[in-house]
Amino acid sequence: MRDLGRPFFPVPCLMLVTDRRLCSDLPWAVAQAVAGGANLVQLREKDLPARELLALAQALRRATAGRALLLVNDRADVALAAGADGVHLPQEGLPVAAARRLLGQDRLVGRSVHSPDEAARAEAEGADYVVVGPVYPTRSHPDAVPAGPGLIARVRELVRIPVLAIGGITPGTVSEVMAAGASGVAVISAILGSGEPQASAAALRSALDVAWAEVGRRT
Repeated sequence: MRDLGRPFFPVPCLMLVTDRRLCSDLPWAVAQAVAGGANLVQLREKDLPARELLALAQALRRATAGRALLLVNDRADVALAAGADGVHLPQEGLPVAAARRLLGQDRLVGRSVHSPDEAARAEAEGADYVVVGPVYPTRSHPDAVPAGPGLIARVRELVRIPVLAIGGITPGTVSEVMAAGASGVAVISAILGSGEPQASAAALRSALDVAWAEVGRRT
C-alpha cells in the first residue's frame, strides 16, 4: 500500500533534468519551465561539490515550492538537507532500499534503467517510478544507441509503476512514447537548450496532455 505521506507522482509527468551548462541562470530557467508546465525537476549536476550542490538545491526548492516536485540525482543527503521531495538514482547508484532507509517513507525514490529487466528489478526493490532510455538520438549522450519506443512498450509489460521516456524527446515524439505506455517524459536540452524554457515546456506539456487524453480514449 502506498505510504500516505509520500508525494503523489504526477501523471502525465514532464520531468526537467538539469544541466546548468545550457543556461546562464538555472534557478530562473527552472522557474520558467515550471511556469510552462514542468511538474517535476531533477537536479542533476554531478560535478558540483556537496556544499555548492546544496546551495543550488535550495535555490531550486524555492523555485519549485508549491508548483512542482524536486528530486536530487544520486545524493540522498543533499535531498534531505534541501527539503527535496526525493532522490533519483542512476543505474549504478545506491540500491533503492538503501535510499529508502536514508530518506524514509515520505519521499520519492526513482531509478534510471535501460532494459525491461532493470525496470522490473527497480520496481521489486520499491522504486516509485523509472526513467527509461535513451529512446531517440540525444545530444546529452551522443554515443548511446537509441532503443526506440519499443523499449517503453517492453518495460510497460513488466511494471506497474510510472515509466518516463528519456532521450531525444520533442513535442513531435511525445505521442509515440505515450502510445507505447509511457506515463510522461524527461528532457534536458529540449527545455534548457532552447533559450525559451517556458515556451518549450509549454509545448511539451500541451503535447503530453493531448497524448494522455488520446491514450485514455483508447483504453
